[in-house]
Amino acid sequence: MYQNKDHTNQKHIVTKSNNIDISNHKSLLEVTKKISKFIRQGDNLYLTGELGVGKTTFAKSIINDLQYKNNINKTEVLSPTFSILNEYQINNLNVKHYDLYRIRQEEELANLSLFEEKDAINIIEWPEILKSYKIKNIKFDFKYSSNYKNRNLVISSNYKNEIVDEFK
Repeated sequence: MYQNKDHTNQKHIVTKSNNIDISNHKSLLEVTKKISKFIRQGDNLYLTGELGVGKTTFAKSIINDLQYKNNINKTEVLSPTFSILNEYQINNLNVKHYDLYRIRQEEELANLSLFEEKDAINIIEWPEILKSYKIKNIKFDFKYSSNYKNRNLVISSNYKNEIVDEFK
């Protein structure tokens, strides 16, 4: 998987999926179950959207599904809002779940060792502060409908990716 400190020559390919309805918990679980089939070591999942739109629930569902598929007991997946990082060892997979909501300056990221472990799966809530990091990523953009009763997910990537292809 691509992990290189020299990101200046990376070409950006953006592809997008249609709006995926995740208004109820069952539909969200169906989507995350499908996505977890395609997650690979070294993937960087960027979760964007307003507060309360379902980013942490999505991360929890992905992590629990990976645990299930690897015959590991499901664990409680908490929001890393205060700790900034929670790690989950799932057999040979290291899943790092970040929440960058409280990070205000890019300099604060230096202590997090983001993207240094090439085989880790990084799930990153509030990745907007990573603008200068030109890393291959799959973006999951969570949105409320105009009446706030429904939620949708749009998946895109800056490289050709099976997850995006699956939801076209």
